[in-house]
Amino acid sequence: MKVLTVTAMYPEPGNPAFGSFVRTQMESLEQAGIEIALLVLKGRPRKLIYAKGVFQLRRCLSDGSIDLVHGHYSFAGMVARAQNRVPVVVTYHGDDILGTVNPNGKTTLFSRVAVVGGQMLARVVDAVIVQSKEMADKFSGVRPYIIPHEVDLDLFRPVRRDHARAVLGLDPDRKYLLFAANPKIPVKRFPLAKATVEYLAHRDPTVELLVVYKETQDRLALYMNACDALIFPSFQEGSPNVVKQSMACNLPIVATDVGDVRDVIGNTKGCYVCRPDVAQLAEKLREVLRFRPRTRGRDRVRGLDRQTVARQVIQVYDDVLRTHESR
Repeated sequence: MKVLTVTAMYPEPGNPAFGSFVRTQMESLEQAGIEIALLVLKGRPRKLIYAKGVFQLRRCLSDGSIDLVHGHYSFAGMVARAQNRVPVVVTYHGDDILGTVNPNGKTTLFSRVAVVGGQMLARVVDAVIVQSKEMADKFSGVRPYIIPHEVDLDLFRPVRRDHARAVLGLDPDRKYLLFAANPKIPVKRFPLAKATVEYLAHRDPTVELLVVYKETQDRLALYMNACDALIFPSFQEGSPNVVKQSMACNLPIVATDVGDVRDVIGNTKGCYVCRPDVAQLAEKLREVLRFRPRTRGRDRVRGLDRQTVARQVIQVYDDVLRTHESR
């Protein structure tokens, strides 16, 4: 089976974290025996990449070797569906079906229109994949497959905190809290994380916030092992990868109740889901920092290993191709 992956998010030298989850899934599928071709939609101006992508897609399909097209995000899915030669699978990743949040926590007008477009797209493609039940519930007349993104358990694994700090050049005695997202993205709610850590640091000057993004996956794993906790105060999420990756590293987590975070964390000791409030976030973080434990979070995410998720995605491909051939 040969699958063409279409995406506008893919790691590049200046931003190795950009779309790393797409690359991880492609690599997992290749290891499982799927032949993968890649079409990355990029260029300037950004608004035209999807129109240009339609012509690029046709060139990719011209030799007849592609069995199926898999679009990541709804706009890439629209490009993938701009042909009827082969079946199309679309993975929705979050704001393309939940809406894009502004700094006030409200969804933008454009994103609400885009969500409607994504819902319409779902009715004309052959299969839809989402990461959580909340996302699946946004569709009507369509039954999405719920398949959270995989975790590379070989890369995201527990490492001694002192070793990780030595490699990264961090102070062995400070209490580091990790914010693993671009602080300029409103949905990640960085001001709340910053205010919470400032509140803690006022009482304990050894507390420090580390903002980490645009790092390679191996460096991100080191930061997760070097820090004392992940602070994750988002407005909304689908199935946030950094939470699952932190669990795989046994890093304590204090998060808001978004996406599938509550399900992923479960009853893991040292991990908390709480209201988006400085006082409550600080209270839970203070509990973590009192003893600076590691968790048993890795046990909760073992079922999201690359091989298991690859098998689930391949089953979607098989279902789609079987239906397509029977028509």
